[in-house]
Amino acid sequence: MAQVRSMRADARRNHERLLRAAVEVFAEQGEGASLDDIAKRAGVGSGTLYRHFPTRHALLEAACADRIESIAARAGELGGLLPPGEALVEWLNELGAGMIQIRGLRALLGSAVGDREPAGGGTGCCDPLKRAVTGLVDAAREAGVLRPDVEPVDVLRLAHGVATASELAGGEGAHLRRYLELVMAGLRA
Repeated sequence: MAQVRSMRADARRNHERLLRAAVEVFAEQGEGASLDDIAKRAGVGSGTLYRHFPTRHALLEAACADRIESIAARAGELGGLLPPGEALVEWLNELGAGMIQIRGLRALLGSAVGDREPAGGGTGCCDPLKRAVTGLVDAAREAGVLRPDVEPVDVLRLAHGVATASELAGGEGAHLRRYLELVMAGLRA
């Protein structure tokens, strides 16, 4: 029994070290980062990495989970502070900045709002973002700020595209707010 507890504690430590290393390496190299580099940085073998995270997608989801929850929580905060249209734009700006800063988040969101299931399957890690945007879009539609035919998934797909365009235009997201304003002009009622 003592040996099982020891292994569990050791497995937990390995899991935590792998997540810390994955966050760092994905931030440096993007979602295509070498899994071997992540295992080495965590001080474990690649077999240990695959026991904890059987696919790259699973590791990427786990590495981004806290940030996804944080960005999703901001929707409620902004919704309580700003009028519906402004809250939506500000949240989309923060989401876009997150997709630029957290390399890999854009890939996760893209697969979550795409028509195809991600390679290796998905666990619904972006579901908090989907719920967050639904609340903001519903409030903006009810306030008459958004066209009635605008769907939450449309907004997430457009936010994904805006983050991509902004990154292409300079890499640091300097154009993010401008591109969001252009998109929102087309979505307004």
